[in-house]
Amino acid sequence: MALLTLEKVRLGYGDNVVISDANIAINSGDFVCIVGANGSGKSTLVRGILGLIKPQKGEIIYGDGLDRTQIGYLPQETRVDANFPATVEEIVLTGCLGHMKMRPFYCHGEHKHVHESLKKLGIDSLAKKCFVDLSGGQKQKVLLARSLSATRKLLILDEPSNNLDYKSRKSFYAALAKLNHEHGLTIIMITHDLDADDLIGNKVLALKEGSVTLEDTQKYLEAYK
Repeated sequence: MALLTLEKVRLGYGDNVVISDANIAINSGDFVCIVGANGSGKSTLVRGILGLIKPQKGEIIYGDGLDRTQIGYLPQETRVDANFPATVEEIVLTGCLGHMKMRPFYCHGEHKHVHESLKKLGIDSLAKKCFVDLSGGQKQKVLLARSLSATRKLLILDEPSNNLDYKSRKSFYAALAKLNHEHGLTIIMITHDLDADDLIGNKVLALKEGSVTLEDTQKYLEAYK
């Protein structure tokens, strides 16, 4: 069974239909890059997957034990008050809030998961550093670790490289590839980068005029050229 399946899904806002008929299946271990022009429905599709909007038609099915409330999500912009003296560890711990329910304190397992997330990204040495003192690339990896702390199955990112320079973007993409290849994490990433070097996933989900297609990255690139 696929990790995520959309069956005849229509998404929109009131009478404005953004995605008309989506039929796709994303498997465990896939790394899917979502592409499309501005206004094509990239963010709307992600909002539907996250359960922030309900399909007007059709069904979104979560498989392989995936709980919709435990999907890691890194939005396009994440604001952290420059005067808020939180450490990296404290920032990443907030990714566990969805697991806590009515508990007032983080448990040992959540602290352990946070340190595993930092280690996977190679930034465990920053755990006690103040978040606001980090470089832009380091901050983005910390926010990625926070999203990672919310999930063990599916991570969704909305144009995460927008504010990164070339070197930081490549380092960030390398971290994502490692999470996917070595740790088996399924990743869905909205991107505006259409170069072959930036479409780092194994599949591309393309949106155009309300339609949705999912195909192997190489096949997409051959058609795009």
